[in-house]
Amino acid sequence: MVVKRQDAWTPDDDLVLAEVTLRHIREGSTQLAAFEEVAEKLGRTPAACGFRWNSFVRKKYEAAIQIAKSQRQKRNKEKGRISRVRVLSEQLDHGEDHLLSLDSIIRFLRTHKNEVAELKRQHKLLEQEIKEREEQIRQLSKENEEMKSQLNNVQTDYQVVNDDYKALIQIMDRARKLALLEEEDDEKLKTKFKMDENGNLERIDK
Repeated sequence: MVVKRQDAWTPDDDLVLAEVTLRHIREGSTQLAAFEEVAEKLGRTPAACGFRWNSFVRKKYEAAIQIAKSQRQKRNKEKGRISRVRVLSEQLDHGEDHLLSLDSIIRFLRTHKNEVAELKRQHKLLEQEIKEREEQIRQLSKENEEMKSQLNNVQTDYQVVNDDYKALIQIMDRARKLALLEEEDDEKLKTKFKMDENGNLERIDK
């Protein structure tokens, strides 16, 4: 009996889920079969695997999914081509020469050529899309680093301004205290006089 895990998904778990699911898509199988295989490998339920795929992992592999679907189409078309060749071969073996007209052979070859051209076109488009996505990721990573650097600079500038402000407040406080002390000294040094009976100024000692 497989133990049903309840712990969080790890990057390795996600990778196993992605690889198995993409393989099933590529081979023309169903996602349900993929989830059942992953559940057996990871000790989880198929429902948990399906939820994880649809809610998180699938978004990271959109381009890979398109390539897998393209490969599945190519695989199916190749099977169809092989089947048609087998039919032609069987017809030859049975002497059914009347079915193998030159026109039917030409049509077959043209169809196969068009299918190959279409697959090449789709493959080229998917490669271009992957390159564009990779370039977007590189650009976003670069912008993220620049924003981090700007944030660090702002934090540094704020700290410098804050330190300068505190130093200025301290200087102003010391200047205010010195001014008060000087005023008190001036008051103490001031000499007072009074006029005597003869009209002369007389100094008053404190």
